[in-house]
Amino acid sequence: MKKLSLFLCSLALAFSAHAKVEVDQPAPAFSLTATDGKTVSLADHKGKYVVLEWTNHLCPYVQKHYESGNMQGLQKKFTGKDIVWLSVISSSPGKQGHVSPEEADQLTQSRNATPSAVLLDPEGTVGQLYGARTTPHMYIIDPEGTLRYAGAIDSIKSANPADIPKATNYVDQGLGELLAGEDVSVKASRPYGCSVKYK
Repeated sequence: MKKLSLFLCSLALAFSAHAKVEVDQPAPAFSLTATDGKTVSLADHKGKYVVLEWTNHLCPYVQKHYESGNMQGLQKKFTGKDIVWLSVISSSPGKQGHVSPEEADQLTQSRNATPSAVLLDPEGTVGQLYGARTTPHMYIIDPEGTLRYAGAIDSIKSANPADIPKATNYVDQGLGELLAGEDVSVKASRPYGCSVKYK
């Protein structure tokens, strides 16, 4: 009985963490410190589309999308269309994927990544606010501040780069639809990857 209660409690916690944000509702406001020491707020980018990408460079699922150049390609494509791309690191100190600002910048440079900024969330406050569960976990916010997509980067849950061309990329598809004045056809999906290494 006790085990069942603990299971139900953990299930409720997992559900509540995931249910903190809802697609087609206002995205939660936040402020985080970027690797350059400046504070970046969601409100700073009102009037623009914003992509949030939860990341952990040691996660095989993240490596799949960076070592193949897939993530960088998306970043370049959409920052070139004046879309703000914010990579968020919520790994806590001592946990896999935690980096200093300098290490984060070195990673960005060595991988030829082009996010608008890399934001550090070592306390996990913003990650938990958004219910970010995996790396990667992706979100699209529209110029009015409404969350339009939340979930996986694509439709094939694997760490194999060979699956990328066969998958439907939900971020690419969703942003393409929004920029064409259409609604997002896939608004939410189950994220896949490594668990976010919260404290």
